[in-house]
Amino acid sequence: MRRVGDRLVLASHNRGKLREIEALVTPFGIAVSTADEHGMSEHVEDGTTFAATARLKAGIAARGTGLPALSDDSGLEVTALSGRPGVYTADWAETGHGRSFPMAMQRVRRWIKDHDASASPTPPALRTARFVCTLCLMWPDGENLVFEGAVEGHLVWPMRGTLGFGFDPIFQPNGRSETFGEIPADEKHAISHRAVAFAKLKAHLADG
Repeated sequence: MRRVGDRLVLASHNRGKLREIEALVTPFGIAVSTADEHGMSEHVEDGTTFAATARLKAGIAARGTGLPALSDDSGLEVTALSGRPGVYTADWAETGHGRSFPMAMQRVRRWIKDHDASASPTPPALRTARFVCTLCLMWPDGENLVFEGAVEGHLVWPMRGTLGFGFDPIFQPNGRSETFGEIPADEKHAISHRAVAFAKLKAHLADG
C-alpha cells in the first residue's frame, strides 16, 4: 500500500479545513499545508461529479507542489430533484454579491413544490435527501484514492438552527429530531458525511 509520507498539501485555501485535517493526520506524523502557502491560486471547480471535482482539485495541488494532496467536495442531493443541487450545491447560493444560503434553501423548497404542484404540504417522500462528501488523496504522478461518505435524512421547513452552515438548517439526519443547524459541532462532526469519509481515510493511513 502506497504511503503518504510526512507531508501533505490540502487542496484548499480554507483555514477551517486545514485545522480539521491537521487534527486527523498529525497522529500519523504528517504535516499539512494549504495550497495558498505554496503560492497556488484558487481554480474553477468544474467537475460534473463529486469525485471528478475532488480529483481535479487534488491533481492541481499535487502537480503544483510535488507533494501528495488531499481535496474534498461535498454537497446536498435531493431525491425529488434527481440528486440536485449535488455538485452544484454552492453555486445555488451564488447571488452575484456573494453566497446566500437562506436564498438557496428557499430555492430548494420552491423547486420541490414545483416538482409536485399537488403536494400541499409537501409529502415526506419528496423531502428525502442526503449529504455527500468525497475525499481524494492524490500523488504527483496521478495515482489517487477516493473515500466517500454520506448521511441520509430529509428536508424540513421552516429553517431551524444557527449552529451549522450552508444547507444545515433544513437537513434533519435520520434518527435525530434536530437539524444539522441545531446539533452542536462536536456531535455533528461525529455523524456527518464528512466524518464517514474521514474515517475511511484515517483507516487507510493507519493501514499504511
